[in-house]
Amino acid sequence: MTMFYDDEFDRLFKRVSRSFVNLDDIFGGKSTGNLYGPIFYGYTMTIGPDGKPVVWEYGNTKPELSTSDTREPIVDTIVDEKEKVVKLIAEMPGVDKKDVKIVVDDNIVSIDAEHGDKKYYVKVPIKHKVDENAVKASYKNGILELTFKLKDPEKPKGKTVEVE
Repeated sequence: MTMFYDDEFDRLFKRVSRSFVNLDDIFGGKSTGNLYGPIFYGYTMTIGPDGKPVVWEYGNTKPELSTSDTREPIVDTIVDEKEKVVKLIAEMPGVDKKDVKIVVDDNIVSIDAEHGDKKYYVKVPIKHKVDENAVKASYKNGILELTFKLKDPEKPKGKTVEVE
């Protein structure tokens, strides 16, 4: 009796699942490139009888490995209201100070650096009003620090008229 329910459950599961993905792709390790169903990738890891890990990949796609050798540096933005500055701190180890190029345009900072096989590039938006003409940059031991002065909040223009 139990075998009947198991077979019936398997049959229903396969029928329902066919509308989402071909189960042979998952369990058979085949890839048909089916673009009509969900696209997924995963892996399973178990411990084999010899005590070593066994990894099985499944899915109907493979993970895309980046072909670019340019990295995006880690960037922190720190706002110091007391000192009225915004600091961008970027980690770019392996490049020299002369290799770093910085462009500030319309509250977007582009950082580009290249030295040998080390290449970095990132665009960082600044969400505060800063003075683009009053920026200082320093680079030491793989750490780039940009310091912008915060602009004073704009006072509303116009004239207040009192009602008599």
